[in-house]
Amino acid sequence: MFRLAHVSDPHLGPLPDVRLRELMGKRMLGWINWRLNRGRGGMRPAVLGDLVADLRAHGPDHVAVTGDIVNIALDAELEPARRWLASLGPARDVSAVPGNHDAYVPSAVKRTSEAWGAFMKGDDAGETIHWPYVRRRGPVAIIGVSSAEATAPFMATGRFEAGQALRLTELLEHTARDGLYRVVLIHHPPARKPIHWAGRLIGASRLRKVIQTHGAELILHGHTHRSSVEWLAGPHRPVPLVGVPSASRNPGPDRRGAGWNLFEIDGEPGAWRTLRIERGFRDATSGLIEISRRKLLPEDQSS
Repeated sequence: MFRLAHVSDPHLGPLPDVRLRELMGKRMLGWINWRLNRGRGGMRPAVLGDLVADLRAHGPDHVAVTGDIVNIALDAELEPARRWLASLGPARDVSAVPGNHDAYVPSAVKRTSEAWGAFMKGDDAGETIHWPYVRRRGPVAIIGVSSAEATAPFMATGRFEAGQALRLTELLEHTARDGLYRVVLIHHPPARKPIHWAGRLIGASRLRKVIQTHGAELILHGHTHRSSVEWLAGPHRPVPLVGVPSASRNPGPDRRGAGWNLFEIDGEPGAWRTLRIERGFRDATSGLIEISRRKLLPEDQSS
């Protein structure tokens, strides 16, 4: 059995001290949003700390992180974020992809990739990051896709273009021939109905077509800050598309808080079995608990 943990959207805080010239353009809006919303109780470092402790106590074989690690991608945010990724495990055992907040401005895309490169490189990448990447761990192939791009103010879209589609096709074909359980990581979900227009994945239909033609066993995403399971068409059977809440979301009296998923994977090609164990804060008084335990079965598309 292979045990894969999934965590997303920690939006690590608090924001570091910042100079006015660093807040030009879109970063000013992000800084205001943090001060008025996320930094005033919407997201709490203590909640994230409890979640990471719970994750590590379960001893997964690998950890997947699907983006929005930081908030406005200041240079001063990058090294604390690298240390946080390292707190989840050694780089060999932690695979990450960037989100739109990690690419908040055009200059951030290159800097975040360099700072967190050890967690975003394929097994044979050398010093260069190529998207998508692949890491083979036991019976599992971890395939990381980047949807992150710098966008205009009030926009949080992602993008999946033809170049990544071609390489993803190759990786899915090769790993299928090798009999591996294929897990695709991406920040923006390629859902048929995006949660909001300004945060949609441009090229989602292109990605769905790749999955419909070449398949995958599991797709993990972030971005929505919601626990969800949808199903995409595959060549032989539907493919689960699974999201998690923000890893630092403060629970309220009547609302879910932070959460993470543990997937227990066993079986063999053509007969894989996946158990999804959902852990998190059901509300402000529950503490971090097991919320659900369910097999991912295509006939149960209401989960």
